Amino acid sequence: MPRVISNETLGCPPIRTLTFDSLGLIKVTEARGKERGTPTVVNTWGEMNASRCVLAASMDDRLNNPLLAVARKDGNVEVLNPCNGDLHFAYSVFGDNEISGLHLFRKQKEDQTEKSCTLLTCTKKGDVSLRTVQFPDARADSSDDAAPKTWKACGSGELLVGKVDGTENFGLFGGKRVEVNIWDLEQCTKIWSAKSPPKDNLGIFTPTWFTCAAFMSNEDHRKFVTGTKSHQVRLYDVSAQRRPVMSFDFHETAITAITEDPDGHTVYVGNASADLAAFDIRTGKLLGSFLGKCSGSIRSVVRHPHHQVIASCGLDRYLRVYDVKTRQLISAVFLKQHLTGLVFDSGFSGEEIAVANTVVEAETEETMEQEGQEEENGDETEEAPVKRKKSKKEKRSREKVSEGEEIDKLRSKKTSFLSFFPKTLLLYLLF
Repeated sequence: MPRVISNETLGCPPIRTLTFDSLGLIKVTEARGKERGTPTVVNTWGEMNASRCVLAASMDDRLNNPLLAVARKDGNVEVLNPCNGDLHFAYSVFGDNEISGLHLFRKQKEDQTEKSCTLLTCTKKGDVSLRTVQFPDARADSSDDAAPKTWKACGSGELLVGKVDGTENFGLFGGKRVEVNIWDLEQCTKIWSAKSPPKDNLGIFTPTWFTCAAFMSNEDHRKFVTGTKSHQVRLYDVSAQRRPVMSFDFHETAITAITEDPDGHTVYVGNASADLAAFDIRTGKLLGSFLGKCSGSIRSVVRHPHHQVIASCGLDRYLRVYDVKTRQLISAVFLKQHLTGLVFDSGFSGEEIAVANTVVEAETEETMEQEGQEEENGDETEEAPVKRKKSKKEKRSREKVSEGEEIDKLRSKKTSFLSFFPKTLLLYLLF
């Protein structure tokens, strides 16, 4: 497949995405201009290292001092500047325990300064941590304002899903052999826990294995949708019952990514066999599948908050952008590594120039000025002549010319010798 695929009839609106891969790289892809264009990779941050694979990411794309948090395979959590990739601070979480969920809080507390942030992390063993960290200087060591709040979200099994609602007051957790449960983040107490669905008509019990989840509304934490390893999409309503309100199957492979639409009733579902589709969660009806077949498991699906597009990425190493209404592929960009996730920068308008690009342009202008000055100085000072070695072709051509000159000289000698004798003597000698 080509490196970049674009649909000229639709085009891509001005968007900015940050993708994360299995080798720890962060790549920035932008589509600029007022008119619809083609996304291109403009920046790559980090060095390739499999131990620094990005497992989870969260972004606060506010206009002033935006932040990006990433959780890596080696247990480190880093907070970066999403404009230029500068590192604000980093810390380790629970030693070698692998991180499964990360959330960077957007709202700030009353006693919280601008150069600080609150992070929630959860691990596969069920350890959840909520801490506030200050970073007065990118080069200085970070310091905690207070001791982090920690608790156990599950006693057994593996915690694979960790989500925070739009109000950032409640958290959702679930995983392998762990039923979904909701916690009050301020009190650090469990307020609701789901109940396993009953056996099917054949008497077979489906084991609990949640792989992804999403809240249906930013203002209401009571309704949320989940995806399972047994290719099921489930809708839960906390105010109605503990078991799923609705459940339906999607193909025959595990659900790997799910996200909600701002309308509050449409969800976008991706699975391990590279299928991406939209559903009306009120009825469970399939609205349609997205065109442009992927060739690898989908790991992340994100809906843009302003433009009518969604983006997906996965193991086929492509970042794909789709139109929500027509469900057609707008553009696909090849990013070389297996992708683990992506986020949108909603503050990007397409007309602004990123900080990193301005720095590069300034450096190029300085280098151009220095080169121009060097050329002017070179014109004023005369350089000493340098002897140049003769090439083999030149030597051969000169040898041929010298040989031709010698032959001409011999012919001229013969003609001059014959012209010296009289014609009668020559005739006598001939006859």
